[in-house]
Amino acid sequence: MRAAHVTAVSLPPATVTELDALESESIHVFREVAAEFERPVILFSGGKDSIVMLHLARKAFAPAGVPFTLLHVDTGHNFQEVLDYRDVTVGALGLRLEVARVEDYLADGRLRERADGTRNPLQTVPLLDAINAHRFDAVFGGGRRDEERARAKERIFSLRDEFGQWDPRNQRPELWSLYNGKHKPGEHVRVFPLSNWTELDIWNYIDREEIPLPSIYYAHERDVFERDGMLLAVGPYSQPRAGEDVTRRVVRYRTVGDMSCTGAVASTASSPAEVVVEVAASELTERGATRADDRVSEAAMEDRKREGYF
Repeated sequence: MRAAHVTAVSLPPATVTELDALESESIHVFREVAAEFERPVILFSGGKDSIVMLHLARKAFAPAGVPFTLLHVDTGHNFQEVLDYRDVTVGALGLRLEVARVEDYLADGRLRERADGTRNPLQTVPLLDAINAHRFDAVFGGGRRDEERARAKERIFSLRDEFGQWDPRNQRPELWSLYNGKHKPGEHVRVFPLSNWTELDIWNYIDREEIPLPSIYYAHERDVFERDGMLLAVGPYSQPRAGEDVTRRVVRYRTVGDMSCTGAVASTASSPAEVVVEVAASELTERGATRADDRVSEAAMEDRKREGYF
């Protein structure tokens, strides 16, 4: 009996996209931290980068749950849409959330209000206290190198000393995706799994993965006034000054932080795909265009990072 003739079928090579490579790198970072550290924590504010970071963490450990606590340093000046998203997400996923509140530090005198009314720079002390109180030894942050010059200097694993401070001269090599998490008692490591992503990558990934976001990331009508080239929302923490006219505009937010220093941009983009087109055409970084706290000086972010900021 003659054997049947089998014809070999050549399959097209699998295509690995840039997003696939970035996702794979981030998942590797999450798993590496889980293997090396005892008490990691994810900084989660309900902003788009922390949302993508949490999405990647879920993928890294599926079908099990995320094995990390979440931490939010709440300025008390946050957008309500973002806080609502944060709480719904934490509840739906059954995660543990720790909240360090700037309001508590102002109430008991450990911090004082700034003259300009902004609170983003006041987050450093509550953050460091929360890290020490819970003995977190690895802290995931959603920082990306394309956001700002100081963040471009930082490695994926960034050592912080016993005071939570960052020394840009004390950087460790990360050749061949090998990460050094060694640290002394009292020190911790900041970990940036989105470090090599760009704003455009983030939005392409949100579009591909169909990740829900707070509504303020898409076009909506809001009362705003112009200050220092930014459109600030009228609200309890940001009020127009004499000569600043309030108008109702169709806007969206590229980044979300303290309401008093985070500006909106005029936009009609109402979906991730439309935002992708808009971001691809932009010549300004999201923080440079819409965050007043980064305009204080050329080294504003680096100065804060040296003190222990994100």
